Amino acid sequence: MSTSSSPRKALNIGNINPHLLKAQYAVRGELAQRSEVYRQQLAAGGDKLPFDAVISANIGNPQQLGQRPITFFRQVLSILEYPALLEKEGLFPEDVRERARVLLKEVGSVGAYSQSQGCLGIRRSVAKFIEARDGYAADPRDIFLTAGASSGVNTILNTICSHPAAGVLIPIPQYPLYTATLALANATPVPYFLDEATAWSTDAKQIRSEISKARAAGTDLKCLVVINPGNPTGATITESGIEEIIALAAEEHLVIIADEVYQTNVYSGKFHSLKKVLRNMQKASPGVYDEVELVSFHSVSKGMVGECGHRGGYFELVGFDPEVQAQIYKLVSIAICPPVIGQCLVEMMVNPPTPGSPSYELYQQEYDSIFEGLKRRSHALHQAFVWMEGVECQEPLGAMYLFPTITIPAAAVKKAREEGRRPDEYYCMRLLEATGICVTPGSGFGQREGEWHFRTTFLAPGVDWVGRLEKFHKDFMNEFR
Repeated sequence: MSTSSSPRKALNIGNINPHLLKAQYAVRGELAQRSEVYRQQLAAGGDKLPFDAVISANIGNPQQLGQRPITFFRQVLSILEYPALLEKEGLFPEDVRERARVLLKEVGSVGAYSQSQGCLGIRRSVAKFIEARDGYAADPRDIFLTAGASSGVNTILNTICSHPAAGVLIPIPQYPLYTATLALANATPVPYFLDEATAWSTDAKQIRSEISKARAAGTDLKCLVVINPGNPTGATITESGIEEIIALAAEEHLVIIADEVYQTNVYSGKFHSLKKVLRNMQKASPGVYDEVELVSFHSVSKGMVGECGHRGGYFELVGFDPEVQAQIYKLVSIAICPPVIGQCLVEMMVNPPTPGSPSYELYQQEYDSIFEGLKRRSHALHQAFVWMEGVECQEPLGAMYLFPTITIPAAAVKKAREEGRRPDEYYCMRLLEATGICVTPGSGFGQREGEWHFRTTFLAPGVDWVGRLEKFHKDFMNEFR
């Protein structure tokens, strides 16, 4: 058999999807990959490293860093995975057994497909949770269960972004899911800067300025993204701040994406859902805000649940055209359905044990312990940054992260440029190589020109690793004076 050309691969870096090449996701980038190599070296007992453990502070992955699962959740999941456990009397508390029975009746088997939008009974539980939280009704038909919030964001952005000039306003610094998804969709990110000097607050005037510039450049603005509490900043938005955002969106005819996956991670102040504020505004000013389109996201990955690997979440559509909503359903149906075990975790997150039930006391004890531990570690890490030379950091208000500003000496900036790295990337790589602590450079989230940051979680147990970070920083500053 003859061939017209020599053997070669069909795919190369020059002929794959060019939008994939543009997409960047720093949280899982070079530093994270290098940290996994170090982790494997330590596990194999190979080459000697200057540290004995890798601390993955680059990503909000609670259980990887020692957060224990909630007992009630895992007991119910055990029965869902192996229903024969229901036959063993006394193995689990009765409320665990009853919840498993209810969920098994709803899903049939966690190994079977569900409806593409998610099991109706679980969506009803989500609707009750939203109504209890906000004081306004929610309709299960407007709720879509998802494989974590990320898949929901992907769904909505791919629905909204109809052409390359379609623009999405994104807070800077931002979670890189948004810019990466927009790159894949071949759409236009439009950054608006949060104000670091005022606890990373959202400034409606600044957003309006970016809207004017984007439209003057020919961008077809479609959507405004709000992350509350903030990632990577940990900022929380006040009720009046949310009112300004909603008024702006109504005036400019923008869909609002409300990323609210850290809504239970609030250590100072109060979480205000955008839906509740929108409903309040609609009630106070009939007709003015009735056409506002809002999509809100939540997830089992964060908060005190921390079940990242089970991939569960939901989004709720508010004010969407029914024909558009039908197309969103069509899009999610292409992936058949979200993981059913993740859907069941969503149900337990929104409908946990109640006072008087056999599992309530342990559930509340575990929940409070996780919350207080996160709050305590956030303040300990913040205090360490306050003491470090050339580092400024806003007080932790919410989420799982701190995003300190670092002053990098000119000699270190020069060295970074020589190695073809941004200065914050160079700092973070040196930190990883010296201590095993993996953080994410601020350039992966966006920052003002000439400023340098990094994002770190405060999920890791204990404070020993904070001492390693402090020592590294002192040595680094001394090296490059």
